[in-house]
Amino acid sequence: MTRINVLVGGPVSEWAPELAQPEMIDGQWVTADRGTWRLLQKGVTPVVSVGDFDSLTAAERTTVQSAVKDIRSVQAEKDDTDTQLALSIALTEFNADQVVLYGATGGRLDHFLANLFMPLETRFKPFLDRLEMRDRQNTIQFYAPGTYQLQKEADKRYLAFVPLVPTTGLNLIDEKYRLVDYQTQVPISWASNEFIGETGQFSFETGVVAVIQSKD
Repeated sequence: MTRINVLVGGPVSEWAPELAQPEMIDGQWVTADRGTWRLLQKGVTPVVSVGDFDSLTAAERTTVQSAVKDIRSVQAEKDDTDTQLALSIALTEFNADQVVLYGATGGRLDHFLANLFMPLETRFKPFLDRLEMRDRQNTIQFYAPGTYQLQKEADKRYLAFVPLVPTTGLNLIDEKYRLVDYQTQVPISWASNEFIGETGQFSFETGVVAVIQSKD
């Protein structure tokens, strides 16, 4: 399985714990903008770096340019965000079976919402099951219609089901708070649910659902 890790420019204070030692994380790295500098500071060099690099000082840009072999510089005024560009590279150039995005949450809400809804784009939607976002408190995964069994993460207590588009036939089968054949035309977060055991089943017929495992 090919795993690509994507580090973007979200605040370090919200980083997932494993980023304390990124060299121990499986897979290669693609970075966006300031994520490049931060990864280099941790002693790991990305295989590709993309962005307008407007968040870097001149000295930091020099360091990045000398360390990273494949740098994709783009204009600040563009249609795609740096995160979209990095995700596209991970999926299309590396044909990743799994893409884990770090630094995609926290900080500016507009950036977080752009990243949360990004998997709904036509070019990314076929890869929903390959995408994951992680931060200090949360793991977010994305699902197309079907029946699934979730595995509880050892350090997480809470579970949320978030229909991102009109969704039908949502069933929370064996979670603490159950749901039967729920339909919605608007996004909604069924928050603060919990696993009863180490796994939880859910299903839905149409739509896209984000599942979030969280801790306080």
